[in-house]
This record gives sequence, C-alpha cells and structure tokens, in this order.
Amino acid sequence: MGTLNTALYLSTIVIWGSTWLAITYQLGEVDPLVSVIYRMALASALLFIWCWIKKIPLRLSLGNHRFLFAQGCFLFGFNFWTIYWSEVYLPSGLVAVIFSLLVFFNIINGRLFLNYPVTLQSVVGGLIGLLGISMLFYPEIASFSTSGDGLLGFMLAFIAVALASLGNIIATRNGNTGISVWAINAWSILYGAAVLTVIALLTGTEFTYGSTLEYTLSLVYLSVFGTILAFGAYLKLLINIGPNRAGYSSLIIPFVAIILSTIFESYQWTLLAVAGFVLVALGNFLVLTRR
Repeated sequence: MGTLNTALYLSTIVIWGSTWLAITYQLGEVDPLVSVIYRMALASALLFIWCWIKKIPLRLSLGNHRFLFAQGCFLFGFNFWTIYWSEVYLPSGLVAVIFSLLVFFNIINGRLFLNYPVTLQSVVGGLIGLLGISMLFYPEIASFSTSGDGLLGFMLAFIAVALASLGNIIATRNGNTGISVWAINAWSILYGAAVLTVIALLTGTEFTYGSTLEYTLSLVYLSVFGTILAFGAYLKLLINIGPNRAGYSSLIIPFVAIILSTIFESYQWTLLAVAGFVLVALGNFLVLTRR
C-alpha cells in the first residue's frame, strides 16, 4: 500500500479508535448533538486559521462550494446526527457492527459514482471483516430485538452508514479536484456544523457547556485529532487508495477502541472476541494488499 498510505491508514484508525474513549468525557451535562457542534465549529475555525497562516487558497468556485456543502451535510452533518440518534435505541456495539457495513456501501457507491472496480478480493475481505466484528459484539447482536424502538434504531444506524458512504464518495470527488485537503475540510466541516446547528435549533436542543476540565480537554482532542488530523488523513486515503479500500477502516476502529478499553477500563477478552480480531486482521490484509 506504500509507506505514506500505511501511515495515513494507521493514523486514522488509531485516532478514531481513541475517540470512543474521549467521547465518554463529553457525556452527561451537554446534549451530544451540541457537543458535536462545538467539536466541528472549533475544528473548522482552526482549519481556517491554518489555511490563512499557510496561505492556502480558500476562494473557490460556486460549483466547488456546492460539493463541499454536500460533503458537509453527509459526512459532518446528517451522518453524525443519525448515528447519535440511533445510539439512543441501540447499544454502541451493535451500532459499530451496522456502521462496519460502510465498506460495502463504499464498494457499491464507488462503482456507481466514481467507476471504481469491484474486486473479489475487496468483497471477500469485507465479508471476513464483517464476520469478525460481529463476533466481537455478539452479545449485543444476540440481545437485539426489532420490537419497540429496536427497529427504529437499526434504521437510523443504517441511514447513517448510507449518508457516511455518500459523504465518502463526494469527499473523494472533491479531493480529486486538486483543492487542498485542508481547504476542503475547513469549508465542509463549517457547513456540517451549520447544518447541525439548524437541526439543534429546530428540535429545541438546549445549548450548554460542560463545567469540567475533562470536557474541555476532550473537546480539544476530538476537534484537533479526531476531526482535523483524522479526517485530513482519511481524505488523503480516499484520494490515494479509493473509498472501497479506505472504508475498511470502519472494521478496524472498534478493535482499537476495545484495546484501549482493555488498558483503561479493564475490558475482558473472550475467545470469540479474539477469533473476531483475527478475522478482521485477515480481512484487512486481503483488502489492503494488491494481487
């Protein structure tokens, strides 16, 4: 895959894997939607400052702004809203399993919209990885019921994956225009924050701010590392290796989160979880190595 792409891939999965832990410090006082708005707004502001310091062009055509707005809506707006909404009704483990379908959405949408080839290697690797992630979160899957709000939660998570995949495709298109990754994310994250703010206002969500130092520190971490750096690396991956291969990171990230949970929260591994980890690693090898 190349040294640069390997570094980008590892950076993406390690940072996003750690955001699950950081998000726990965001929960409690502040509505999750409002915390995401703060995260996106801060990230966008810092990106605009960075672009100004580095003299990266920010004046773009109206046509490009339409696609940047679409990227913001799908990747940084509606996607975050629906995934947070789904977690009201579903355990986070089951949401992680559903979101791992991103690799298949990206394979299909990459073919439909960008004419990327569908390879047997990518499909088989994705299926093996999906089986592995399902083994990791088997208890959550086994307890799932479509009665009550379970089906609503499943539909919301499924919609979130579809939105994220469309965001991936649009981001790939934007990245291939030659516009700086920093400028693309500065504008699209700003648009995403604006969309989320409108949603919060329409739903009557109260804007408050966390009173603890941990809340502020985790917000800065999620903005700088979880948004600016991770999404910057991921956009470069979309450009360099395509959405079908970059999307496999959605299968690796939960395992990084579990490893960190083992260190900081005393997570207990089971034989099924270990087997799942092996399968995801095998699928990762198949997807990211060319034959």
